[in-house]
Amino acid sequence: MADKIYFLPVTPYFVEKVIEKENPDGIMLSFGGQTALNCGVALSNNNVFEKYNIKVLGTQIDAIKNTEDRELFVNKLTKISLKVPESEAVNTVEQAVEVAKKLKYPVMLRVAYALGGQGSGVALNEEELRNNAKRALAYSSQVLVEKYLGGWKEVEYEVVRDAYDNCITVCNMENFDPMGIHTGESIVVAPSQTLTNNEYHKLRDISIKVIRHLGIVGECNIQFALDPNSEDYRLIEVNARLSRSSALASKATGYPLAFIAAKLALGYSLIELENMITKATKSCFEPALDYIVVKMPRWDLQKFKRVSFEIGSEMKSVGEVMAIGRKFEEVVQKAIRMLNINLHGLVGNNLKFDTIEKELTKPTDKRLLVIVEAIKKEIPIDKIYELTKIDKWFLYKIKNVVETEKELLKFNIDNIPIELINFT
Repeated sequence: MADKIYFLPVTPYFVEKVIEKENPDGIMLSFGGQTALNCGVALSNNNVFEKYNIKVLGTQIDAIKNTEDRELFVNKLTKISLKVPESEAVNTVEQAVEVAKKLKYPVMLRVAYALGGQGSGVALNEEELRNNAKRALAYSSQVLVEKYLGGWKEVEYEVVRDAYDNCITVCNMENFDPMGIHTGESIVVAPSQTLTNNEYHKLRDISIKVIRHLGIVGECNIQFALDPNSEDYRLIEVNARLSRSSALASKATGYPLAFIAAKLALGYSLIELENMITKATKSCFEPALDYIVVKMPRWDLQKFKRVSFEIGSEMKSVGEVMAIGRKFEEVVQKAIRMLNINLHGLVGNNLKFDTIEKELTKPTDKRLLVIVEAIKKEIPIDKIYELTKIDKWFLYKIKNVVETEKELLKFNIDNIPIELINFT
């Protein structure tokens, strides 16, 4: 428990005032999200830590800069021959236009030191690029223009490292949606369901190589783009902090990530820390799951006038739910009901969509239900995949629910065959 709490904005001005008053020996920067990282970097640049003789515990400032500054990030990882998207950091709209011409459209804009994909977006032509770049540069002085990897899978690893170079991957997750949809907007599944054994271990090995090379102490989240037609990959970004994915990984696996990360920052090793949940293993044991977890976002877009219902690389969701079960069909049904938006599940909602193919191509907050409607209209799974780039494994699981509903409707409630509802 904290001895003292200050209800103040996490900005360099106020944090320096607290430091001046409390005179602490050390500070941790990985526990306040993107805001804390940005604040810590600003304080370091202003020599505040040096002035008050404060030691940064856990992940150091250089490692934070190497993950947040898009140009430094690309340079750092190419030094150890890891693949990142073809890209270039820019500071003006005109520079962005020149880079986009070289890379060829479509391109992705990513903003340095940004939270929730703020200011990011996909540009299909020069007009869109100029508009997106103006908006992005209003948030930050640096923007990365990169080749857009549309249709590739997005996969994440939560990795932990101590000061003695011991590393484990706590959890891997895959996004239901392909690249181009922000993780906070996407349905996320843990552990991954569509990766081959080779793909899983290849990305795991790269994750450990990355956390060691960057010198992160504590916990980090590493995001990959994976080509669905080969084992080709690109490293998208590294969050040198506890993120929304860390919260999901921690709850999904029962591994107390925040607690362990804090202890590692203080100098403990993974080998000596006990896992408080199992009480039988040390923290260097990687959790093994015999169940599946789904995180599903919730939106309240209908509360706003003139808002676009399309979802993309900039986060609009206001919250999320987590469901645990034995099968994907079970957890996705549970999650939909938990959203508390008057849906009965994947089916039974009596919703109609006029432009199914358009909504499959440009996803909205109702994309799951659009897929259900497409399956009911007997649009082939291959066609749905072409329009959405959502892995066919997920699409066939949704089809299972639609077909089960069809079978159930043939019976009265009193004479449903037990084998139709018994999935144990």
